[in-house]
Amino acid sequence: MTSPALPASPPGRVDGVPSAGPTRTRSRPIGRRPSAWLWVAAVLVLIPIALPIGALVVRVLGASSDAASVLFSQRTLELLARSALLTALVTLAATVIGVGAAWITVRTDLRGRTVWGVLVAMPLVIPSYVIALSFLSASGPRGVFARITGVAQPVLDGLPGAWLALTLSTFPYVFLIVAAALRRVDPALEDAARGLGASQRRVFRTITLPQLRPAIGAGALLVALYTLSDFGAVSLMRFDAFTRVIYAQYAGRLDRTPAAVLSLALIGIALIIIWAEGRNRGSATYFSHRPKRTATLRHLNPVERAVATFALGAIVVAGLVLPVLVLISWVADGNGVAIVSMIDWSAVRGSLLGSSLAAVVAMAAAIPVVVLAVRYRSRASVWLERSVFVAFSLPHITVAIAVVFFSVRYLGPLYQSLTVLVVVYATVFLAQATGSAKASLLQVDPAVEEAARGLGRGPWATLRSVTVPLIRPGLLAGGALVFLTTMKELPATLLLRPTGFDTLAVDIWSAGNELLFAQAAASALVLLAISAVPMYLLVVRQKGTPA
Repeated sequence: MTSPALPASPPGRVDGVPSAGPTRTRSRPIGRRPSAWLWVAAVLVLIPIALPIGALVVRVLGASSDAASVLFSQRTLELLARSALLTALVTLAATVIGVGAAWITVRTDLRGRTVWGVLVAMPLVIPSYVIALSFLSASGPRGVFARITGVAQPVLDGLPGAWLALTLSTFPYVFLIVAAALRRVDPALEDAARGLGASQRRVFRTITLPQLRPAIGAGALLVALYTLSDFGAVSLMRFDAFTRVIYAQYAGRLDRTPAAVLSLALIGIALIIIWAEGRNRGSATYFSHRPKRTATLRHLNPVERAVATFALGAIVVAGLVLPVLVLISWVADGNGVAIVSMIDWSAVRGSLLGSSLAAVVAMAAAIPVVVLAVRYRSRASVWLERSVFVAFSLPHITVAIAVVFFSVRYLGPLYQSLTVLVVVYATVFLAQATGSAKASLLQVDPAVEEAARGLGRGPWATLRSVTVPLIRPGLLAGGALVFLTTMKELPATLLLRPTGFDTLAVDIWSAGNELLFAQAAASALVLLAISAVPMYLLVVRQKGTPA
């Protein structure tokens, strides 16, 4: 995966050390305006994003008095505080873990760095509700921890449980993006700083970290928005966040106005987070070239090597080994029934088909969004980009309900069709493809595209033959993320899937609700096995260094 927005070698010095502050570069081709077809494509992307938000606004405006009482109630303020607290804690922890793991696996001489990189990224393929179930199963008076230690353990739920499950589910976003960014940082500034006598810690703080700021911001943004929209983990951990209460309002009440109000409040939080990330990134745009040489690896002494190994091992055990062991134990408790006989192969085919189509559609939709956002930045393109990330934060149950309402009234034959389901997948996960593609385009010198235009190529020809090939790594990385996330998606699939169309996520959830834990575990292991393949290829492909 390519990294977001890496600064070119910046001028200036900080206390005798070369500064790594961002360099402002021209991102818009001189004298060019976006073609009409580019905006047409962007509008087509915007329609499925605007649909659920518009449905929410219409419903809220139709009951303005009730909306005001719900919005400013004590309950809503409590939900706001709880969701904000959970989001902040998860984002902080995921950022610290992701940045630390990226630095260890990319910039140190730790043995087996490639293997560690793959293992650390693997929790991304595990649904948050599976990680939550594993900790619920392992904790408590009869859990795995109690059987191992012989001491009764409290049940890990509520805020601590939701925080742990979501942190382990989301930190790979930060890890993957920052690791890619570290590989593209030109080591010349770092070497110059060390040559001037700067310590390793000071070099990291004043040189490396400022260059990683856009990458860290991009990863943290995905973590925060994922946490806001998560339903499975907070529900299982019995933590009252916005998504859990919204689902309860939709499922248990005839009047769904309160759920719509809460959903709009959730969108407001998402907008604040997106604004904050934009402020962190600043108004500058960046591009960089691949460094001519790799950075010098940090030699770890025996103590540092032991600490790094222990830290990575703890992450892998908590985020990967424990959930897998719990799933295997459930399969083993399945009265000797063969695992193959437990698997619904139609659900496997459904997951592969839906996820693949969603990835392709998301990659195609991301192209006009990132081109407008980077090369033709304006107020309209900024809001287009923000809308994509707002869609990522929407509770999938809210999107699904709005789409059901619209489809029944206006789409007729398309109701409960695979087409509608794929469009919803691509819409809610478009931010992942957009973020990765934007990171690649920010690293492309606009002079390359201008040269093509100067040679007589039109906008479409330049985009097809120059821009898209240059950002292909970012597009493919974003498509892989969309594929992986779609494989785990649950609420929208439950409501929008065509009759007879199943996915592994639905099979896991249904079997779990019926207390068929062996069957649920079998489907979960298949989901992990399928998702592990693109994740492995994604991580290994980034590795420019040997293990």
